[in-house]
Amino acid sequence: MSKILVVDDEAIITMQLEERLTAMGYTVAGMAASGEDAVDKARRIRPDLVLMDIVMPGKMNGIEAAKIVTKELDIPVVFVTSYADDAIIEKAKSVRPYGYIVKPFNELEIKAAIEVALFRKATEREEQKLIKHAREKITPRTEAGQLAEDGLAYLDLPEIKTVLLKDIFTDIVLFLYTDQVTKEPIFKFALEEGINKGGRNLFAYSQSTLQKYFSKEIIKKELFTHRIKRNEVFALMPVLEKCIESLLSASQRTSLQILLDFSETEDFDDILAIKKLLLLNKETGIPVSGIIAFNIGKIDHTLIKSLAEGIPKIIVSTGKETTLSFAHHTFPAESVSVVPQSTIDDVVKKSLEPVVLSLLDKPISGYDIVHEIHSRYKVLIPQARVYTLLYELMDHGYLEIRVSGKSKLYCPTEKGKKHISQKLNDFRLVFQHIVGGGGGIHPNRNDRK
Repeated sequence: MSKILVVDDEAIITMQLEERLTAMGYTVAGMAASGEDAVDKARRIRPDLVLMDIVMPGKMNGIEAAKIVTKELDIPVVFVTSYADDAIIEKAKSVRPYGYIVKPFNELEIKAAIEVALFRKATEREEQKLIKHAREKITPRTEAGQLAEDGLAYLDLPEIKTVLLKDIFTDIVLFLYTDQVTKEPIFKFALEEGINKGGRNLFAYSQSTLQKYFSKEIIKKELFTHRIKRNEVFALMPVLEKCIESLLSASQRTSLQILLDFSETEDFDDILAIKKLLLLNKETGIPVSGIIAFNIGKIDHTLIKSLAEGIPKIIVSTGKETTLSFAHHTFPAESVSVVPQSTIDDVVKKSLEPVVLSLLDKPISGYDIVHEIHSRYKVLIPQARVYTLLYELMDHGYLEIRVSGKSKLYCPTEKGKKHISQKLNDFRLVFQHIVGGGGGIHPNRNDRK
């Protein structure tokens, strides 16, 4: 059970984190409210990981404390902060953190960040051992300081970005990756959540070491595994058919969560047949969900298009700095490209009105709108901009306020529903025109034959 040190000067935040971390199965080994206190407790407790706030009272801020904790104690640090401006992020990057979470956060973000950080640190330590062992054989008289310095240079690993989806256990997701290392912690998280959900879970893979983490679940038949051998993808089809048949014959309604990792792509027709089987059964109401994963480096855009057809959500992970998510199947999969987060920030901020309108399909608070935008796009929008739009809609009679507990919820009126629907349709037509690259808008194009 991993030990975690929580550092934040706000008592309510440390209490929330302690409660949530304990519920997730971690041990909160201690709490600190300043940089100095964090360093002192890290030296005494030696936790497996530190969740560190950045701006705190005292002579030492979170970044300065993290520098000591990582260099002196070799303990991974994940920043949990309300600050996400460029200057703060640049300073935070200088201490090589293992994650950066912006408040407000949720349980999934925290758990994924912790698991990725622990996985990355374990991998680094294992590689350090291998490097040390190899160098001792080759150069037994190497000075100790030189070995450690060279080892760290060799292990200058890229940052890992984890993709989190609310729909990952209700829909079928296509996950395209380029980096073999990045996928493992994401797969582990997906399998854990699937097992926690219950039902039947199937993990099919070409090569993986994840089975060792789930030996108990495999023995208890909470997780079924299948090795996809080279040129034998067809053998997976009867396994899936048997799993689906078991759902139909079960006395109680249950579900099937899948994680299919096709590292090798020689049998592409068989892979398409498997995808078709899953989609057809889902269309008939059978509860099938999960991930179909692919090594994007081994397929071209025409194959990506064939694979993506019919799948409602596509995730592309470059494994280094950028992750691009296609939220809907209408986006052209053949035009997959890498988009920097800064571009996503710019687009969301400039297109804030349709983004907010799209969230008003149910009663929702202003705070939840800001949080939802951050969850979806990793973009922080000032609350004032959101409330300005909401107040303008209220002035025109498009929204009304309902009180639920201590929250004010914004609800569309009948007049507002028509307005929002029309506005979203207008935005959609404009975006389609821009993406389509047409030379001009011709409302009466059909008359020109």
